[in-house]
Amino acid sequence: MSFLDWKPEEYGVGVKECDNQHQKLIKLINELYDAMIEKKTRESLGKILNELVDYTVYHFSAEEDLFKITYYPEAVVQKLEHEKFTKTVTDFKKKFEETSTTLISVELLKFLKDWLLQHISIVDKKYGPYLNSKGVF
Repeated sequence: MSFLDWKPEEYGVGVKECDNQHQKLIKLINELYDAMIEKKTRESLGKILNELVDYTVYHFSAEEDLFKITYYPEAVVQKLEHEKFTKTVTDFKKKFEETSTTLISVELLKFLKDWLLQHISIVDKKYGPYLNSKGVF
């Protein structure tokens, strides 16, 4: 059983590129969870954490680019939420790199799960119809 499951009816926003990226984020969180449960090496955990942070930055940038070209009215709100999330995850990554721990905290995994699913199902769901109306599917 996965830590997170993609549920198109709950998390799909109706924009293929964004839905694919959301699925990739869920996959990376699941990989991090699995690595933690399997007690993988610090190096393995760090690699997945780095990939998750990098992909999150890429995803947020891609969303924000769509918002710019379509003049999405809630772009500023989205950007602020993206910045807060990125800071939290980057701070955790820095703490992970500065300590000798080999554990990914349950607190981080809970934060990732709760934030991502809430953000997608509430905040991102709003942009789907708007972007569709601008010809972005």
